Amino acid sequence: MHVVVSSRVARGQPRHMPSNYITKDGLEKLKQELEELKTVKRLEIAEKLQRSIAFGDLSENAEYQEAKEEQAFLEGRIDELEAAVESAVIIETNHNNGSRVVSIGSKVVVEQTNPPGPKSTFVIVGSEEASPSEGRISNASPIGMMLLGHGVEETVSARTPAGVKQYRIVSIE
Repeated sequence: MHVVVSSRVARGQPRHMPSNYITKDGLEKLKQELEELKTVKRLEIAEKLQRSIAFGDLSENAEYQEAKEEQAFLEGRIDELEAAVESAVIIETNHNNGSRVVSIGSKVVVEQTNPPGPKSTFVIVGSEEASPSEGRISNASPIGMMLLGHGVEETVSARTPAGVKQYRIVSIE
């Protein structure tokens, strides 16, 4: 696996910010959402605020209060996205390196051994891109954490909300 360090390090910003592991595509999606919120959505809310202010008394103006709540939520999401982009560490998987251990970006096939179960395929990603229903699990999830650093044929255990589960690693890409 090849890890490219984010631009925050290159700009000399503090290293104490937690890293946000993400693929190039995932980072691009975050940037697009951020741009949409900063331009289109901010303008929409500003227009709502102007319309509601025109009604007069703001203390009992439900439309104004709702628009202010939307604005606060929007600004909070913008802050979250800016922090995620700022702390981004881009992950790229080099499939020619013959992965020997699970790392962020790895595609892992596991077989549940205790209790016995079917094979599952997981891609280990950062929390911003996690989508368990699509098999994309966070490196910070119980299963993601227990797989990291282990190799093919190893058996690992994870404490999940459904109890302790054991998995045998079948393959790593």
